[in-house]
Amino acid sequence: MKLKGDQSTARAMNRRLILNLLRQEGPRSRADIASVTGLSPAAVTFVVADLIDEGLLIEGKTVAGSAGRRPIPVDINYANGLAIGFKLMVGSVECVVTDLATNPLGSMRLPLAGHDPDHIVTTLAEAVPELASLVDRPGARLAGIGISMPGVIDNHKAVCIRSHRYNWDNVPLGGMLAERVKVPVWLEDDTNAYAIAQQLFGLGRQHRNMAVLAIGVGIGCALVFEGKLYRGANGAAGKFGHVSYVENGRLCECGKRGCLMAYYAEPAILNTWRDATGRGKGAGRPELLAALKAGEPQALAVLEEAGNGIGRHLANLVNITDPEVIVVGGEAVSFGDALFGPLRRALEKNTFRAPPPVLPDWEDNSWARGAAALVTQKIFDFETSAGNAAPSPDQGTGRERRPPLS
Repeated sequence: MKLKGDQSTARAMNRRLILNLLRQEGPRSRADIASVTGLSPAAVTFVVADLIDEGLLIEGKTVAGSAGRRPIPVDINYANGLAIGFKLMVGSVECVVTDLATNPLGSMRLPLAGHDPDHIVTTLAEAVPELASLVDRPGARLAGIGISMPGVIDNHKAVCIRSHRYNWDNVPLGGMLAERVKVPVWLEDDTNAYAIAQQLFGLGRQHRNMAVLAIGVGIGCALVFEGKLYRGANGAAGKFGHVSYVENGRLCECGKRGCLMAYYAEPAILNTWRDATGRGKGAGRPELLAALKAGEPQALAVLEEAGNGIGRHLANLVNITDPEVIVVGGEAVSFGDALFGPLRRALEKNTFRAPPPVLPDWEDNSWARGAAALVTQKIFDFETSAGNAAPSPDQGTGRERRPPLS
């Protein structure tokens, strides 16, 4: 049975199709767009004209050739809009302002004195003009704000359903901040937001099926199926760090025992190494990196065990979901081959078929950019809703008029 849709639905789908083609492939002529997408030349002309009028597309220069003037290419006007991203951590928040391609234009880190929602909203609201002062683009418009944090998130309502790290239940953080700053606010689990950034402009840009593994204070693994982030029935998909590793084992922050992250998240790795070497609590990641560089046997053994343990469970995930690639981010990426060598070997040993490539992400600001990507995603996915306290009547059409970032 063929589903019917109204003209606005077809228009939104055509816009998304064209914008995502240009995002993935770069500038194209209208004729090329029609050929690749299968849309009629008239439909392409109409949508492109609309997008140029809104400032989302720009025309390039015509190039004269032997056959006369060539078609005019169009491209996404990434400089026309700005996005702010906030990555909430235990004691601080990473802040970044980006263009619509999530290229950082300015960044800073602010301390968090506590986890009270009102305190955090005030901290974020006051950071917006500070971030604005870092950008010299007076004509650009603030498209919105993205917030990423650890937890179970209702991204449609921009509500934190549960965060063990913040001890929150049902906190409408997106709406609270939107009331203060009067622009759309999106809220997402930090690993999911990071995966969106990788899908849009990162290592997963050319892949429709991928796993995005994060190894930091916790362990998460976001999944992208056929180009769409999979959140699960309750927004709790991807909590890879809470798979059972040792029955009745170490206490995890979630209150249960034996979770994988209780053994192999970065804090757990550091604790295991300190216990093995008799080092005090002051020995952190820089000291462990120095020990790895010096070839310290205990340091290498701890990372060998962590890579093998994570890799064995990751192999089970690969056998079930069959991703094209596995992108890895988080603080533990700095451990390099000491961690990824045994992880790859465990994958090779335990996957049903040849495992997908493991691609570490070494970029700075990737996590805060992930929060900003929640804003950019809106341009390419018209099914995504924002945590607006008072959304505009035409929200989702691309015609929103946001205040300048000044």
